[in-house]
Amino acid sequence: MFDTAIFDIDGTLVDTNYHHALAWFRAFRRHDLTLPVWRLHRAIGMGGDQLVPAVAGDDVERRLGEQLRADWAEEFEPLLGEIQPFACVRELLGDVRRRGFTLVLASSGKAEHVDHYLGLFDGTELAEAWTTSADVERTKPEPDLLQAALEKVAGCSAVLVGDSVWDFEAAARLGVPAYAVRSGGFSDDELRAAGAREVFESPAQLLERLDQTLLAKGASTLGPAGRTDA
Repeated sequence: MFDTAIFDIDGTLVDTNYHHALAWFRAFRRHDLTLPVWRLHRAIGMGGDQLVPAVAGDDVERRLGEQLRADWAEEFEPLLGEIQPFACVRELLGDVRRRGFTLVLASSGKAEHVDHYLGLFDGTELAEAWTTSADVERTKPEPDLLQAALEKVAGCSAVLVGDSVWDFEAAARLGVPAYAVRSGGFSDDELRAAGAREVFESPAQLLERLDQTLLAKGASTLGPAGRTDA
């Protein structure tokens, strides 16, 4: 039995991935670097420390990495007001909690961005804890974010829900089973190849099919000797 459900935020609960890609495109253009938006999208889900060298190379990271991340933040800020949660996010998170899981929301984003996202779907009321960039030194695909999320609630065993291939690479490194939603814009084949056990069209479809997943029943619903209390 698993005691903790970790939900990625960006691209999984709120519709941000293409906003992020556009902000990165504009940040690179400030330095006369033109990267295809589709290529930037494939890297969304990594933290900015990982993304710059992944898409533009180590030399660009050495010369411009910190400035590019600052430029990205400036370009992304005006887009915050356009971001919306996906359908049925509140219902999904509430159902997972009722099934006996401790709920943690995971992001390596800036604290002010995470606070904005949580406010869109009452995340502070639904989740026991959440993470921000302040909680990790290394971002996905390194597993530090998932480890930090577990530690926030003293969890022992977790199930992850995410949207990007980097979520599942991180989960595999930590030995955490994971489910994918396609709302981040990655294909079924990509998500499965990265380690997703199953792929759902959206958070709404995952809600409909929770009984078919490891999120069907959490550890806290079990009494002595594994007896089910619910």
